[in-house]
Amino acid sequence: QLQASGGGLVQAGGSLRLSCAASGRTFSNNAVGWFRQAPGKEREFVAAISWSGGSTYYADSMKGRFTISRDNAKNTVYLQMNSLKPEDTAVYYCAADQTAWAPGKYYYGMDYWGKGTQVTVSS
Repeated sequence: QLQASGGGLVQAGGSLRLSCAASGRTFSNNAVGWFRQAPGKEREFVAAISWSGGSTYYADSMKGRFTISRDNAKNTVYLQMNSLKPEDTAVYYCAADQTAWAPGKYYYGMDYWGKGTQVTVSS
């Protein structure tokens, strides 16, 4: 199972770090990603990281503001979010894929999904 945490309420321009912890099995051989869904909108790809952490892939609107990383010893993936904007308000989900790294696929989703965490950015 995957469980996202670290969400909360933050002012515009602030930062949050989300964590995605795996339990019951390891995802150290799998790519992991973050997605988000705002009210009334479709789910949106945010970022992905390869099994080793050596490769990353971001949605254009997140480049330079968000950083994805992972610690396989802790079975945890992180999303550092800086310079947050009100339009970043959404439920953020982490997910893992069957592949080790196939970034062209992740824009459309991944195979294993966790529960999300709410991020609210006030103006």
